[in-house]
Amino acid sequence: MIGVVIVEEMGLLRSALSAVLSRESDVEVLGEVDSIERVTGRPDVIVVDLDLTAGNEHAKDALTAVARVRVRLPGAAVLAMSARWSADLLLRAVEAEVLGFVSKDLSPDRFVRLVRLIARGERVIDPRVAAAAFNPPANPLTERERDVLRAAAEGLPPKEIATRLHLAHGTVRNRLSDIMRKTGARNRLEAIQVAREKGWL
Repeated sequence: MIGVVIVEEMGLLRSALSAVLSRESDVEVLGEVDSIERVTGRPDVIVVDLDLTAGNEHAKDALTAVARVRVRLPGAAVLAMSARWSADLLLRAVEAEVLGFVSKDLSPDRFVRLVRLIARGERVIDPRVAAAAFNPPANPLTERERDVLRAAAEGLPPKEIATRLHLAHGTVRNRLSDIMRKTGARNRLEAIQVAREKGWL
């Protein structure tokens, strides 16, 4: 019997994953939690959504927590899901000793099969994850926008960015607005994180 704990903050998706696994005679869902830190017991497999947002827990933070759980529960294999795989995120997941890497749009049958594979200690990478990680979308940021974002990543306010790059203050504000639109970010910090994860900086 394969014991599984599901880590997913969205109750509906958490219940759906649990229902898929519970149909299998060789799988037992030991728990459903909304944070990796709340995993208890001795599961064989931990299924974790890296797109967690509760408590500002983003993918990198989730992987840091995964690494801590792997120390506490060395016998548990981790199957990581994400809708936003990148080469950087894949590398960080490997460093956190994740065994399975999947996108969120895989079929229920394939999901169950991958759970069984990593329970046996096999590493599995969904082809869509590899494609997303190693064939990333083209960088939408111009070279000047990257200069502005790099300066912002150093913690410089717009006025200092303008001075450093010999731009008008209003131009920097406009470039930052364009950057947030292109990255889909709500603020500069989020734009920096998105750009770093996608290798755009």
